[in-house]
Formats: sequence, structure tokens, C-alpha cells
Amino acid sequence: MSLIKSISGIRGTIGGVAGEGLSPIDVVKFTSAFATFLQKQNGGKRLRLAVGRDARLSGAMVDRLVVGTLQGMGIDVLETGLSTTPTTEMTVIDAHCDGGIIITASHNPKHWNALKLLNAKGEFINDAEGKEVLRLAESGEVRYAEVDDLGHVTVEEDRIDRHIQRVLALPLVDREAIAKADFKVAVDAVNSTGGLAIPRLLRALGVKRVVELNCEPTGHFAHNPEPIPQNLTQIADAVAHEKCDLGIVVDPDVDRLALVCETGEMFGEEYTLVSVADYVLQHTPGNTVSNLSSSRALRDVTRRYAGCSYAASAVGEVNVTTLMKATNAIIGGEGNGGVIYPELHYGRDALVGVALFLTLLAKKGMKVSELRRTYPEYVISKNRKDLTPDMDVDALLAKVAALYKSQSGSEVSTVDGVKIDFEDGWVHLRKSNTEPIIRIYSEAATEERANELARQVMEQI
Repeated sequence: MSLIKSISGIRGTIGGVAGEGLSPIDVVKFTSAFATFLQKQNGGKRLRLAVGRDARLSGAMVDRLVVGTLQGMGIDVLETGLSTTPTTEMTVIDAHCDGGIIITASHNPKHWNALKLLNAKGEFINDAEGKEVLRLAESGEVRYAEVDDLGHVTVEEDRIDRHIQRVLALPLVDREAIAKADFKVAVDAVNSTGGLAIPRLLRALGVKRVVELNCEPTGHFAHNPEPIPQNLTQIADAVAHEKCDLGIVVDPDVDRLALVCETGEMFGEEYTLVSVADYVLQHTPGNTVSNLSSSRALRDVTRRYAGCSYAASAVGEVNVTTLMKATNAIIGGEGNGGVIYPELHYGRDALVGVALFLTLLAKKGMKVSELRRTYPEYVISKNRKDLTPDMDVDALLAKVAALYKSQSGSEVSTVDGVKIDFEDGWVHLRKSNTEPIIRIYSEAATEERANELARQVMEQI
């Protein structure tokens, strides 16, 4: 059993002993602490929070615990039910809530769940705020409301539809062009809430031919829910067999977007953001941001446009959005298929990614595989090593950084783990925010070179 408390929220496995996983007691404990944190921030005024969840099996149980706890804290709840992470973020903004809780473990397998904590802007709380929530959880400072002051619950299950309407209203989303292109699109929603949101979005965009795979939100994931190539063989076969123009894959909470070419080959999760940014930059030049583990392709594409610059942040959505605000970036995100478009909101959003990509594809008049070939060719090798309690990972990473800082021909960043930039590629080593592992990512123009760079660093380790 695992319980991970990080910048990405409170994440754990369901079942087992309290404190060793995300047990009902832990759900109440951390929800109470977050509520107390917000009450202190807001001078004790009566608060309203949005709550939404993905379709995983434990979701309804955790949802009832969260909502009941918030009521017990004297906080009113706007309950969106089965929803998506970006939809819940949009709900906080549009309904003028004081914060929100999203119940999802994102790409983790079905026995995981999590509490993702949002501020009044519909954005994830930062590291310092998260640490204060953890302190409050252990402090005993939580105080529950008297019976006359209990919170009230309002249920609004149309929030996905409202989200879709906001996407359609964006100036760079061209429904007429998409409808005219008459695309045939396959969707794999891994039996979660993407099955509610993405087909509905496509039809609202004028896509009449939609092939639905795993779109029933049962929580029984048809395959490993992380949208990476080895888990997407079913949709790859379906796209080719059904002669689709495009395949769309989302993770259980619909903040990551992976695309499949008409050939059944992967477009590449790194290139979701690259292609959407290319379209946005064509019409509204500006700056871009991604994290240190994302492809150089976004940097290269950004530099195609005069006066536009690229910057890299530490891994983690809140780190990306913080740097986006600091650099006034018009688009950003993460190389895992996460698109952040501030024109709508500061959150990874597969719905806006789909709408912008389809507009680009319709206007280009190209096949998806042809569009992919217009972008710089890089290959990322993604590896991992499980952590054990006796591993001093920080000391290990410090030694690696010192070693490469002493060598010519490489630049070292310790902003987030250790990133070593070579002339023809890079290697990034860091502890995961969401799993007890160390991630080892490397990138170069070919898979062989990316693997070679990773091996070089691993041999030094």
C-alpha cells in the first residue's frame, strides 16, 4: 500500500491500514485539513467548493467522504458528479467557488485514487500551500461546524456541457472548418469520464463519424490507463481497420491527450502540445513553456516565429503555469500530452487540445501522418527505477550533477532533479511526484542515441 503526499495532491492505493494508503480515514483527514486551510485563507467566511470525480471504482465512495466532510466543516459544495479534471477546474472559475477537489488518480491503475486540490482560480495549490495542508492534517487544528452551520450540497451534472460550450466559443476553434472536413475519429476513453466528454465534444464540433472504444464510464479500465504507445494497441488497430482519419486517447481524468495517425501509428504524446502550439503561434505569436522532461521540439517550433521565446519549468503542472504567467506565455503544457491554453484556463485540458488540433488539421488539409512529418524529429526514451526505503536518491543525484558539471560539452540544471544537456540531446533524472520511482528520460534525434545517452548516465550512476 502507498500514500504519496506531493505537489500533485494526496495520492494513494485503496485498502489496507490507515496512513499506509488512501483509506476513508485519510480521505476525511486531508479533506478536513484542506478545508481548514481555505477557511484560514478566507478569514472564516462561509465557503463554497466544487467537487468532481473520474469513473474509477473507488470514486463514488471517496466522493461521498469528501462531500460529507466538507459539509461537516460548514462548507457548501457544488457537486459535478462524474466529471473531468479540466471541467472541475472550469467549474471553480465559472461558478466563482473558493476552491475545489478533484477525485482522481489520473493515469494510475484502478486501485489508486487521489485528492487534487484547487485554489479559487481553479488551479492546483502550490508547494508551500500543500505543505501547510499537510501540517494542518497532523496538527489537530481542525474544527467542525455546529449542526445549524453544516454545509449544503448543490448538484450540477451539466458542467461538461458548459465546458464544451466554452471551448467552442474560443476564437481559434473553427467548428465550420472541422465539420466541412468530415473527419472520422476513433476515441478510447479507457472506461472513464472521457467517454462522456470527448464524443460529446466531437459531435458538437461537427464530427458526425465517431468510433467509440471503452467509452462506458464503468471504472473497469480496459487496459493500463496511462496513454502511452504500449497501452494503445486496440485503438491503433481500430483506426487502421475502420479507416479513421484520427485516433484520440485520453487518460481517466481527461487532462492528457494522445493522438493516433490514420495509419495506426502513434502521433507521439510529446507532439500533441507541439502541434497545438504551432497552430496557436501562427495566429497569436507569443511565448511558450513546457517542463524540463518535455521535448526540444516545442523550443524549435517556437523559434520559427519571430519574437517568440521558449522556457522550461520544473515538472508539475503548477510549476508550468507559474512560469507561463511569469513569461506571459500564450500556450504551454507538458510532454505527456497536457495542453494548457490560458485563453480558456490555466490547466491541462484534453478538450481544448482536441478542438485546436482538429481545427489545425482541417485548415492544413493534410493527413495526420503528413502533419507529424512537418515537425522536428526527436525521440524520447522513458525509463524508470523503483525506489526502495534505503536508497538515498538525493545524494545520488547530487553526485551525478557534480560529475557532469566537471565535464566539458554538457550543461547541468538542478532546478528539478538533474538535467544534463548535451549538444545533440539530454538526459533528465528526477523523483516522481506521483509514484515511488525515479524517472530517467532522455532525448535525441534517434532512438539509438537517446538510449545511448541514458546508458551513459546510468553507467555513471
